[in-house]
Amino acid sequence: MASLSIGGSAAPHTQSMQGFPPNLGSAFSTPQSPAKAFPPLSTPNQTTAFSGIGGLSSQLPVGGLGTGSLTGIGTGALGLPAVNNDPFVQRKLGTSGLNQPTFQQSKMKPSDLSQVWPEANQHFSKEIDDEANSYFQRIYNHPPHPTMSVDEVLEMLQRFKDSTIKREREVFNCMLRNLFEEYRFFPQYPDKELHITACLFGGIIEKGLVTYMALGLALRYVLEALRKPFGSKMYYFGIAALDRFKNRLKDYPQYCQHLASISHFMQFPHHLQEYIEYGQQSRDPPVKMQGSITTPGSIALAQAQAQAQVPAKAPLAGQVSTMVTTSTTTTVAKTVTVTRPTGVSFKKDVPPSINTTNIDTLLVATDQTERIVEPPENIQEKIAFIFNNLSQSNMTQKVEELKETVKEEFMPWVSQYLVMKRVSIEPNFHSLYSNFLDTLKNPEFNKMVLNETYRNIKVLLTSDKAAANFSDRSLLKNLGHWLGMITLAKNKPILHTDLDVKSLLLEAYVKGQQELLYVVPFVAKVLESSIRSVVFRPPNPWTMAIMNVLAELHQEHDLKLNLKFEIEVLCKNLALDINELKPGNLLKDKDRLKNLDEQLSAPKKDVKQPEELPPITTTTTSTTPATSTTCTATVPPQPQYSYHDINVYSLAGLAPHITLNPTIPLFQAHPQLKQCVRQAIERAVQELVHPVVDRSIKIAMTTCEQIVRKDFALDSEESRMRIAAHHMMRNLTAGMAMITCREPLLMSISTNLKNSFASALRTASPQQREMMDQAAAQLAQDNCELACCFIQKTAVEKAGPEMDKRLATEFELRKHARQEGRRYCDPVVLTYQAERMPEQIRLKVGGVDPKQLAVYEEFARNVPGFLPTNDLSQPTGFLAQPMKQAWATDDVAQIYDKCITELEQHLHAIPPTLAMNPQAQALRSLLEVVVLSRNSRDAIAALGLLQKAVEGLLDATSGADADLLLRYRECHLLVLKALQDGRAYGSPWCNKQITRCLIECRDEYKYNVEAVELLIRNHLVNMQQYDLHLAQSMENGLNYMAVAFAMQLVKILLVDERSVAHITEADLFHTIETLMRINAHSRGNAPEGLPQLMEVVRSNYEAMIDRAHGGPNFMMHSGISQASEYDDPPGLREKAEYLLREWVNLYHSAAAGRDSTKAFSAFVGQMHQQGILKTDDLITRFFRLCTEMCVEISYRAQAEQQHNPAANPTMIRAKCYHNLDAFVRLIALLVKHSGEATNTVTKINLLNKVLGIVVGVLLQDHDVRQSEFQQLPYHRIFIMLLLELNAPEHVLETINFQTLTAFCNTFHILRPTKAPGFVYAWLELISHRIFIARMLAHTPQQKGWPMYAQLLIDLFKYLAPFLRNVELTKPMQILYKGTLRVLLVLLHDFPEFLCDYHYGFCDVIPPNCIQLRNLILSAFPRNMRLPDPFTPNLKVDMLSEINIAPRILTNFTGVMPPQFKKDLDSYLKTRSPVTFLSDLRSNLQVSNEPGNRYNLQLINALVLYVGTQAIAHIHNKGSTPSMSTITHSAHMDIFQNLAVDLDTEGRYLFLNAIANQLRYPNSHTHYFSCTMLYLFAEANTEAIQEQITRVLLERLIVNRPHPWGLLITFIELIKNPAFKFWNHEFVHCAPEIEKLFQSVAQCCMGQKQAQQVMEGTGAS
Repeated sequence: MASLSIGGSAAPHTQSMQGFPPNLGSAFSTPQSPAKAFPPLSTPNQTTAFSGIGGLSSQLPVGGLGTGSLTGIGTGALGLPAVNNDPFVQRKLGTSGLNQPTFQQSKMKPSDLSQVWPEANQHFSKEIDDEANSYFQRIYNHPPHPTMSVDEVLEMLQRFKDSTIKREREVFNCMLRNLFEEYRFFPQYPDKELHITACLFGGIIEKGLVTYMALGLALRYVLEALRKPFGSKMYYFGIAALDRFKNRLKDYPQYCQHLASISHFMQFPHHLQEYIEYGQQSRDPPVKMQGSITTPGSIALAQAQAQAQVPAKAPLAGQVSTMVTTSTTTTVAKTVTVTRPTGVSFKKDVPPSINTTNIDTLLVATDQTERIVEPPENIQEKIAFIFNNLSQSNMTQKVEELKETVKEEFMPWVSQYLVMKRVSIEPNFHSLYSNFLDTLKNPEFNKMVLNETYRNIKVLLTSDKAAANFSDRSLLKNLGHWLGMITLAKNKPILHTDLDVKSLLLEAYVKGQQELLYVVPFVAKVLESSIRSVVFRPPNPWTMAIMNVLAELHQEHDLKLNLKFEIEVLCKNLALDINELKPGNLLKDKDRLKNLDEQLSAPKKDVKQPEELPPITTTTTSTTPATSTTCTATVPPQPQYSYHDINVYSLAGLAPHITLNPTIPLFQAHPQLKQCVRQAIERAVQELVHPVVDRSIKIAMTTCEQIVRKDFALDSEESRMRIAAHHMMRNLTAGMAMITCREPLLMSISTNLKNSFASALRTASPQQREMMDQAAAQLAQDNCELACCFIQKTAVEKAGPEMDKRLATEFELRKHARQEGRRYCDPVVLTYQAERMPEQIRLKVGGVDPKQLAVYEEFARNVPGFLPTNDLSQPTGFLAQPMKQAWATDDVAQIYDKCITELEQHLHAIPPTLAMNPQAQALRSLLEVVVLSRNSRDAIAALGLLQKAVEGLLDATSGADADLLLRYRECHLLVLKALQDGRAYGSPWCNKQITRCLIECRDEYKYNVEAVELLIRNHLVNMQQYDLHLAQSMENGLNYMAVAFAMQLVKILLVDERSVAHITEADLFHTIETLMRINAHSRGNAPEGLPQLMEVVRSNYEAMIDRAHGGPNFMMHSGISQASEYDDPPGLREKAEYLLREWVNLYHSAAAGRDSTKAFSAFVGQMHQQGILKTDDLITRFFRLCTEMCVEISYRAQAEQQHNPAANPTMIRAKCYHNLDAFVRLIALLVKHSGEATNTVTKINLLNKVLGIVVGVLLQDHDVRQSEFQQLPYHRIFIMLLLELNAPEHVLETINFQTLTAFCNTFHILRPTKAPGFVYAWLELISHRIFIARMLAHTPQQKGWPMYAQLLIDLFKYLAPFLRNVELTKPMQILYKGTLRVLLVLLHDFPEFLCDYHYGFCDVIPPNCIQLRNLILSAFPRNMRLPDPFTPNLKVDMLSEINIAPRILTNFTGVMPPQFKKDLDSYLKTRSPVTFLSDLRSNLQVSNEPGNRYNLQLINALVLYVGTQAIAHIHNKGSTPSMSTITHSAHMDIFQNLAVDLDTEGRYLFLNAIANQLRYPNSHTHYFSCTMLYLFAEANTEAIQEQITRVLLERLIVNRPHPWGLLITFIELIKNPAFKFWNHEFVHCAPEIEKLFQSVAQCCMGQKQAQQVMEGTGAS
């Protein structure tokens, strides 16, 4: 079939073929499927049109449609009229006129369409191709040639799609594929043909001829066409296609949002605007306007039709139900506007900020620069292919390929592609790309790459520098690294005109922290390459000049720590010592500032003059001490001493710092007078120190205490309050002391000196006297500062302990609250702040606002009179660290150190052979990051470390070495767990960040199931957040990778045996819901394995579940997930605690009223007042906090008992119940009184929410405490709530069934396999008399039965492994006994319940639990009188009940695979397929592991199903089952085949399945009793007979009760001489066995009869 590029010339295609490697050229010389030249990308399953969807992500970005180039859509062919007057001579149609080169081009790519259509991989025969062609030809033909209208073609396609004839289906696939592949030649079509094609294209969507992937693609094409400029050809194509399927727009609301965001949307035809606007709300317009659309093509078509008098048909509406989620992102920069979808939180092509590969900034900027000649799409793809597959080994080959493929004119585009799409986001391949340039040896191209690099760097330097813009920062770092590699590393300079590095650093410094975050890492990366250069390596002056500027920056005290690290790491890489660099004065150079060329912001009109930029250095004060001799200094002199310089333990601390200026004339004349100075200063200090210190402290103390108490009233951390108080006190005291003592000190020192000098030189001349005065004044001036500092520091040191005394009660209150498990906050202040303070300055609970804390930090940094310190152990912002930081920083350091030690041990253990393995290298780099984080100990470094650890885990799929992989994972987990430690960053913060990394990481490793499961198993993921993300990312099934991943995850976590115990279906609620929806909507096209998975999930979780969104069950699951949310609004915990205490007191007060009603009405008022009832979220959080507090109280009470064994346990329990019972009453009252009296929905939703919260808290607690877990509080809450809500009140009776359903759901979620620590309480709850009675007796129509049966099945499933392996430890024995007791109660009071569900129970009870199973099988309806099985000559077939079938309420055929069931039914009816019997054993066998060889459930189902069918078959023939009627039928063939064909294990299970039906008198019992006896009689070996005897006997030799049917079968077997039972060898094989049979026979028949039978038979 020819390829069709209408209206275009074939020339370019012809040339483009030359770039093909010779071996591929031939592959395309004959028209065939593109897959022939390339291996298929996936091996699709060929059954349905779209079953093999492989790499979905390549087709639809997460979030849907993109504007970019559509990767991999090949071109096919459409038939156009082969008439000579047609305008498309170059692309002739019909195979005869095949235009070879064009065709080759069109088939060039391995078309990713093969993933949309598995059939695209299929080679369509020439006939199929020709037929498809001929239909297209008819659409475009003019009469008199044969024609078809678009509608006729669509109807035909509809027929072919669902046709049973293979050829027609192939034609359908061929036509659709060709239409899609032709898409990129549409712009070259003439108007009329394009319009017809548009109608056809739109019709395909309208009629629902494509679904799933292909539908997404079709919609994307239309969206792309509509985005083309208004009035362009493709825009008209889009309008015509859209008009065709406008009635379907309501099905794609998100698609409509994208349409509406097109810039020229308002110019669309009016009626289409209506459809799109209403479509966004999933509605049709109220008035369906059928506006006409006029496009050049529709006019041309109308004219052509007028000439041919062909009436056009009106378009028909069709139906399709597949949803499509869409998003628009720029993949190849075609449009400047990037519209983001709403409601989708993340997209594939625009990765989130943390991901470091978001090149939006570059794309948008590129759009605005001059256009570069773009190569055709196929060339672009080849270029991408070359770079994708580039490696050191194939470098020369790829360089040659590039030279052959790309013409000179396209080289600028290649340079842009290399820098923007590769270098900027692939730092690991920089050396590869650099070698590529060297191998290419094209100086022109190198220049282009360099210019492109500079251009992109400038774009990023001038971009908006938002704090969270990680991606631009990492792009810039990557480009810096690249720039260094292609310049410095190759000994080429970075020219001043291209990039002035020093000025850049200066400008960033002046502009502030944000700019430095961009520039410093960038510069560091550029310089990193200098070490590889002969010219530029240190000590090159250019490099060193920049290093010195960096060193100057490094000295800045408020430079961010991570930037300091960047500089330190750079020095390390360049083998320089940072302390040996010579920091200059560049950053303070005002002149340089004036002439600065701005490089960091886009040129603006109103650029500020650089002079206006305030310097960022410390405050400017007069730099020289006043030299005047007057003692009044107007400006405080510049501080000279650091706080730690001066020792104030004794006056001797002054001596080392005293200044004696040797030039003083007096000392030159009389050196001995120097002795006087020290004494004079010490005396001056001694005189002043006490009064000044006392006064300063007194004044500063009052101020400081008041302010700190106010600021920290709502902060529960006393350590933070204490540190802040000390800093403020230090500052105020020092300031106070300074202003009090400076003047007196000057006077005092001066006077003391004059007196000392005078007494030393008794007879002083006036000249000497003048010298003395001058010396005294100068010495006083020189040393006043020192003396002042001494007094100040003395005051400060004394102030700290004084302050502690003042605030001691505050500290105590906070400690006390913590011991009680509360978080302290001052309720008076809380109320005052909430009512009186405006939001901006209102205090928040839980910690002081960082802005306010900055004030205290400043106090600490600048103590008046001392040099600013930067030696605080904490970095900037240390006080603002969240609460967990209040511990000593040493804790965090310890945690990091432990982590480092463990990592080092792991690294040492790696064998040297693996040392260079990428995983081992990754571990070394992980260790480096841990060390960096340990040194900085700030949250940013921790976040970086966390991200590295998560990405490292996700990145490792399989190493060369299994041990190494294990170690690799272990190390990454170890790091994450260290960060999660409560003394470091705590669980909530870590889990939130880890989950964010999981959500935002790159697609190539986002879907690593093992890694994600590992994180979840180790409690490192916030499941609620992750579940929502996963559900969204599946895009209703459009993102195939996400769907496959979600399926694997659900299977691992919820289905497989090794399941993670703490994860319940509630944690993956939305994911399961989405998977179920995809399964339901995909109509047979569901991803492979999904229906089966959903079936298992449903059978596990759905016995009692309504999944209606917003229904009670949704409420419960949301409650469970909200129980693990921590980020409560500030102050809520304190409020909840206060309210709970209030309520407990009200509940226990005498005035509470009957059922606490009075107390309740008073309390609701308080809840309103505190704003708890404002939103559902607050109510939910309130219940969660209360549950946690009640549980906490009971843990504390029980801990008390352990410390004090003499305490009375009853008292302890009563103490716990005191709070728990009050809380339960509150829940019950709220449930009763919520909503209107008649509104049951609110009541039930609230109850489900609360139960969900309690369950969530329980699971979390169970998980954290493990063996320390206590059942008591939870048991009490559930049991009391059950009793409260089953009280005989009208309002409760109306909701009783929903209440019971809620409790059943609760108990089912807490089933023992999920919460083994809760199992005893659980068993007590489900066996509580009220619960059993309500479930099984009071609920009408036995609606409670299936739910109760599910709970028993949960219990048996938990017991099964222990019972199967007979591991009955003491705890298990207790549980087993409890289970037997529950069954005895049921057997006595509700035997019908056991009768109806016996099958489901026996299915999960292990075969060796004989007594347990007998209990269930012995049940018989209470209205039946059992005939005594020991009656001589009992005629079983004469009993009236014997022909009535029992009720079986388990869907036992559900476990049969559909095909198996189909074959089975067929065999029972017609005895074909003949292979059915021979395949039977292999169908039942699942493994070769002894004890687990067979699918037990399937055997049970098969036996019962065949039996019921046999009974029906016999009844239909008008007879009843008996030894004679059951023989010679297909049914008995199956049973006999199983008896003979199965091995011992399989036969035992098969006979057990029959024995399970031997119960009370009914048709099943009768049939299976006959069957068992028949199999015994007809057995061809004694082994079978021995096994039948064993199965019956082992059920009889246990304690009673014994099922009636079992007894009659066994009695018949040993009594009826026909069976020759006593002649068999196994009866006499050993004396004890013989004795056993005799005693059983005597029990069954009485001594005398047994004797006769045994002897008689023996004699016969």
